[in-house]
Amino acid sequence: MTHILQIDFTMQGPFGDEMAEVFADLAKSINEEEGLIWKIWTESPDTNEAGGVYLFESKETAEKYLNMHTNRLAKFGITGVNAKILAINSKLTEINNGPVK
Repeated sequence: MTHILQIDFTMQGPFGDEMAEVFADLAKSINEEEGLIWKIWTESPDTNEAGGVYLFESKETAEKYLNMHTNRLAKFGITGVNAKILAINSKLTEINNGPVK
């Protein structure tokens, strides 16, 4: 069963095009993570927040990624990561054209 991982945290930037440029290699490496189907990058320069919404093949792969990513963020000095792992109701999501398998 697929699961969504929601992550957000406080970050002082960069945002927008600069963020896309700075984190392009990281974005490419995320595609190699076990169980990842897709990621949507999120940002709010107004509130100094960034994060993402991820779709994983299973709860286990989402948990594994969350643990690794939280440790990686800590190395960048980012703490206080908010995260949730939620199961997806695929039947209802399909009705609303959600991009899930």
